[in-house]
Amino acid sequence: MFPRFVLLLLFVKLASSQLGNFATNGLISVEGTAEITPDGSFRSINGTVTESGHVFYFAPLRFKNSTNGNVSSFSTNFIHATHPQYASYGGHGMAFVISPSNKLSGSLPFEYFGLFNSNEIGLPSNHIFAIELDTLLQPEFEDIDSNHVGIDINGLKSIESAPAAYFSDENGGFNNMSLLSSDPMQISIEYDGVAKQLNVTLFPINKQKPRVPLLSSAIDLSSTFLDVMYVGFSSCTAAHASSHYVLGWSFSIGGKAQALDTSRLPALPWKEKSKKMPKRLVTIGLPLIATVCVLLGISCTIFILRKKLRSAQEVEDWELEYGPHRIAYEDLTVATGGFTDKQLLGSGGFGRVYRGILPITKAPVAVKRISHESHQGMKEFIAEVVTLGRLRHRNLVPLRGYCRYKGELLLVYDLMPRGSLDKFIYDQPKSSLNWGQRLRIIKGVASGLVYLHEEWEQVVLHRDIKASNVLLDTELQGRLGDFGLARLHKHGTDLQTTRVAGTLGYLAPELTRTGKATTSTDVFAFGIFMLEVACGRRPIEWRAPTQELLLVDWVLDCWRKGVILDSADAKLVDGYPLEEMELVLKLGLLCSHPLSKCRPSMRLVMQFLDGDVPLPKLSPDGFTLSVSELEHGKGSDGDIKPEHSLIMESALSGGR
Repeated sequence: MFPRFVLLLLFVKLASSQLGNFATNGLISVEGTAEITPDGSFRSINGTVTESGHVFYFAPLRFKNSTNGNVSSFSTNFIHATHPQYASYGGHGMAFVISPSNKLSGSLPFEYFGLFNSNEIGLPSNHIFAIELDTLLQPEFEDIDSNHVGIDINGLKSIESAPAAYFSDENGGFNNMSLLSSDPMQISIEYDGVAKQLNVTLFPINKQKPRVPLLSSAIDLSSTFLDVMYVGFSSCTAAHASSHYVLGWSFSIGGKAQALDTSRLPALPWKEKSKKMPKRLVTIGLPLIATVCVLLGISCTIFILRKKLRSAQEVEDWELEYGPHRIAYEDLTVATGGFTDKQLLGSGGFGRVYRGILPITKAPVAVKRISHESHQGMKEFIAEVVTLGRLRHRNLVPLRGYCRYKGELLLVYDLMPRGSLDKFIYDQPKSSLNWGQRLRIIKGVASGLVYLHEEWEQVVLHRDIKASNVLLDTELQGRLGDFGLARLHKHGTDLQTTRVAGTLGYLAPELTRTGKATTSTDVFAFGIFMLEVACGRRPIEWRAPTQELLLVDWVLDCWRKGVILDSADAKLVDGYPLEEMELVLKLGLLCSHPLSKCRPSMRLVMQFLDGDVPLPKLSPDGFTLSVSELEHGKGSDGDIKPEHSLIMESALSGGR
């Protein structure tokens, strides 16, 4: 039950020009917790095999530039193989790690890749950077599956992760790989210290490194790294154990790591054993040939019958825990008429959506077929299944089921027969939605966001609120959909991510600077959504005059001139209550305030809309900075004037 952590080494070669460059290849094995002594030899601590394994390069390396304190560019290549104790079950996998120390004596030997203990995990004082090759699904760390690669900073909630795979240079296809296959595979990790960009690429050893990395994240490691750090590998046990092998390893600071010669790789132990298997099979197998033939015939018959009933599909761990009802691929093919263009409802960045009627229940559905060209396809698919599969609210689009078949990723929703809201408010000679219907849609989406932010068991950040993602049912009720960019975290904690996601025009200024999504960034997008519904205009009108380019700036300018109602949609020929329109316009500006601390929570927004809490008297002067000014670097939360800060505080104090 103990992990076998093996580093295959023959020599350690230091480049003469720089201590931060080295390459290894060859055959020496180290089991359990181990260290590499300064002379390059190996020894097992206390001479025993324990429940975790650490192998570090013997010398610390200087990562930070002494003049500006930034982390220098670095890269590493290594060839890795994991051999599980049982064919389909492994331990926690293995991690490439950069750590302040090569002695992780305080770590738990049976958890956290042997890097942390329960009291220290997640603390910034750890100063640990790791690339995890994870073969165990752990929901507490928001793992996407039991076969993924992740970027970890000081803990195991990956800031970015993706299923183990590579993108083909030939056709751009997404090719899955199994970390538990026992086959050697190459990993390339590159950090650009100038652009603050980290790329991680996983690929078979018999292929060239793909041009498109598996993971690409904008991240500044300056606060994580100390001046001097150690590089190496770590692993630990779980309910099942694995043997981890590093067949070759190169590392460089300030340049490209040396390419590894795959022709010199030693044979792995289980590969050696497999060469002897044919003789044993001949000896043992001859008496069993007749039995095998009979069983094979029975198996083929069962397989054909099962395929007729339902497509043969492997069920993954995350599906068992989160998956709603699974729908057969044949049923969806019948429902959509073979996914013909006649049934096409629309298309977007992640695929196409088709109208259909399920053959058994006769229920009308919308089938979202995620594009093969979408590099984020599997991540977005899992995000929607995990999130929508458990959410229940009248203003959220309900997920009926899903399907995975031969690489196809499909999500099945209840059909919203009226389509998306943007088709009703843009590019129409006259409005088909009156003000009462628009206000009801705004309140419905607000109610759904209160549920996502505060009322569900976890905080759900939608991250892509906009008119085209609001669908209308037969009664023209607004329902928020498309959770492909959604992220979850526990109440009272922050989402740790540095990847900007969303749609241009709806992105909060601080999100574009920090990459950190919060409930406040959702509120910003909802504020823009309120303005576009009230004004009948897109957030960015590229053909408009400069002063009207950004919707939020144009509405604010009208307010400053004392004619805020001039920004209302002129197509609302039936009119509207002036106080309701003014409330929505001013509240939309408040929600989309460029300073995050000035925005209300969604619960308070709901109270303003329902009239339970009156909107305090606001002045356009309280909106010190426009979005365009802030995006050009003029200001921060400290720039708001004292008198305007008091106005905002009074606005946000009621109802909290």
